[in-house]
Amino acid sequence: MAQPTEHWKANPEEHDFLAAADYLELLLPGEDVSRVVAALKKAETVQKKAKDLSRACRLPLLPADNSHVAQDLNKVKKGARLSPVLLVRGQLGSNVALTIADGYHRICASYLINEDADIPCRLIDAPRS
Repeated sequence: MAQPTEHWKANPEEHDFLAAADYLELLLPGEDVSRVVAALKKAETVQKKAKDLSRACRLPLLPADNSHVAQDLNKVKKGARLSPVLLVRGQLGSNVALTIADGYHRICASYLINEDADIPCRLIDAPRS
């Protein structure tokens, strides 16, 4: 039986930006969070490989039985569209990893289906201190 293929929405939904802001509030001051989220809303959507995103964020790949990954895998199986992921670029020279502001579980689900899959992303630079 053939592996299911992910289907992606053209744009993130408003709740994706709210989730990103919630997470980023743990890492950045409020005014920086507002600027980052505004930049993510304006950013063009680009395609990046699941395997590259997985490596760049330096987070462990979650297994298929993780409840959120399983939920996304089930959406894919049913043909539902997934939201693009929201990313803040890391800084290689400073040893700062890619920050997944929203979409970690979707990246893991996509990787488990096909590590070479292209994932639509909104990618911005980190705010300057």
